[in-house]
Amino acid sequence: MSALLPLEEAQKRLLALAPKVGSEAVAIEHASGRVLASDLAAQRTQPPADLSAMDGYAIAGEGPWELVGESRAGAPYAGALTAGQATRISTGAHMPIGSDRVLIQENAQVANGQVAASDSPPPARHVRKQGFDFGDGDQLLAKGTLIGPAQIALAMAAGHGALPVSYRPKIVILDSGDELSPDPTNCGPGQIPASNGAMIAAMLAPLVGVTERLGPVPDDRGALADALSRAEGADILITSGGASVGDHDLIQQALIDWGAELAFWKVAIKPGKPLMVATCGAQVVLGLPGNPVSSFVTAFLFALPLVRATMGVREAFPRAQTRTASVALPATGSRREFLRGLSDGDTVRPVASQDSSALRALASANCLIDRPLNAPAVQEGERVTVYNLQNG
Repeated sequence: MSALLPLEEAQKRLLALAPKVGSEAVAIEHASGRVLASDLAAQRTQPPADLSAMDGYAIAGEGPWELVGESRAGAPYAGALTAGQATRISTGAHMPIGSDRVLIQENAQVANGQVAASDSPPPARHVRKQGFDFGDGDQLLAKGTLIGPAQIALAMAAGHGALPVSYRPKIVILDSGDELSPDPTNCGPGQIPASNGAMIAAMLAPLVGVTERLGPVPDDRGALADALSRAEGADILITSGGASVGDHDLIQQALIDWGAELAFWKVAIKPGKPLMVATCGAQVVLGLPGNPVSSFVTAFLFALPLVRATMGVREAFPRAQTRTASVALPATGSRREFLRGLSDGDTVRPVASQDSSALRALASANCLIDRPLNAPAVQEGERVTVYNLQNG
């Protein structure tokens, strides 16, 4: 019987096998969810000049000030101010040459072409200095950054119309099992809906978009061989079901018949022990358990990091946080346990059922509670490690 690998060792081995993908340039409007393939530097300075941060009056020296014109966003004042002069100015407009501060509208008294104030603002007040955000040539985003709305805005402000991004790997997801029905509205005797493939595809969709799904494939060597032949063009093949040791768990042998080499099998976690990893040339095969909760947890801990690593994401693994246990948690055994939990603010508790088939309980969870192997019981009020499922 093969020894169970510790979680971190299994994750390390898997990511070492991550396939290599190239890069492409995409229009910045289509870059959301993609991964930056190289460092990104600014091609302009922001702000490009000293700008007003408020509506009011750009002033030079001490008042009162003679009102000589206006500076609007997109239409700067053409002249230069001397001491004792002012222009009307709007938020985001260029500060006129010679001006050094902004008198906000609420504090100004204007009459007969003169601007006065009971309290003059100090120099540089309400002014956004040229280049305070970034300068031309500054590095703004590092290779491996996952691009979201803020990164798109920054890159556009920095003068970029397209971004170099990693290709999205081609991923095929294969469901297997005689008991699986492709139609959740029409299950025959002894059948259940084939939900794992759709679940895994949804988990990966923010990174890779659409994945190809095969199956459900019956527990039959010929049917599995035919399905595997259709997955030959994938960078990553993810299987669900058939990875254990039962008489009808045929995935491992089918992969070997297909030409794959087993990298490792079985991890010391609960749920998810029968996880399997293999390679077929440059292709990586990740075999997940068939129980839906086990499949979900192992996809979260292994499939997501593998896809992130393949795309060059800087932080491939989910980020650990800590919460206060609102109930006592039992001691653990020889496997590291990931309890489905419900976090509310700074507290967390397990959901009602921890059965590896309990989808209703899984759907009510928003985190995984990480319990080390052979750990003592946790008392109410103690701190525990959790992983947020919403941004894992």
